[in-house]
Amino acid sequence: MGYWLGIDGKVAVVTGGSSGIGASIIESLLAQGVKVANFDIRDGELQDDNLLFVEVDVTSREAVEEGVAKVVETFGTIDGLVNNAGINIPTLLVDTKEPGSKYELNDAIFDKMIAINQKGLYLVAQAVGRILADKKHGVIINMGSESGLEGSEGQSCYAATKAAVYSFTRSWAKELGKSNVRVVGLAPGIMEETGLRTLAYEEALAYTRNKTVEELRAGYTNTSTIPLGRDGKLSEVADAVCYLLSDRSSYITGVTINVAGGKTRG
Repeated sequence: MGYWLGIDGKVAVVTGGSSGIGASIIESLLAQGVKVANFDIRDGELQDDNLLFVEVDVTSREAVEEGVAKVVETFGTIDGLVNNAGINIPTLLVDTKEPGSKYELNDAIFDKMIAINQKGLYLVAQAVGRILADKKHGVIINMGSESGLEGSEGQSCYAATKAAVYSFTRSWAKELGKSNVRVVGLAPGIMEETGLRTLAYEEALAYTRNKTVEELRAGYTNTSTIPLGRDGKLSEVADAVCYLLSDRSSYITGVTINVAGGKTRG
């Protein structure tokens, strides 16, 4: 597969790569011979000679630009970016049971999610995009979500930030296409459980949907709305990333591809 994809020796930046989907993406890229820089606020468990961890707060322009400079200093260039870093804090627009509760959207939660999911996406894309545009080749992959198309009860702010990812992807593809740089989105659907599905997250989401945590968890395994009849594997998202970073996908840009087993078809 490595020979067919031809991405061995390339250099990719992955944001939020220390856990969850990001960690799976890094593992798959390394297996394909890619040199990877992980931009995260803490290091992950994976260690490899071709893996560079750079402590980066994606909401800080200074940290992002210093991180990109370190990657270039270490690996010589950058060929692709996987804009994966994101945060989800379930809240209701209006908590009718307890107005102003911790489960009601407030300015602090709103600002934090916008800063990471939208501003962070833009800052890293801009810093890496300058390099890709200058070399007239490269790929930016933005991680979306099916919620960005469909909306999501108790996750309106998160869904809105992911809807912005769709628009950034379309617009940047039009701009950077003139420099032979592709911009593609990926939108995972219901995926297998990761360590990011904490009890606090489940309690918050269950509250916003007027369910118990047990009822919420039962919904994870209810795959009746998914034509393929199962949840997705993180490796399946990672495989799509490897393909999109390769020249085998050289005529794909400006779209967001669903990795959702057919659940989301828009």
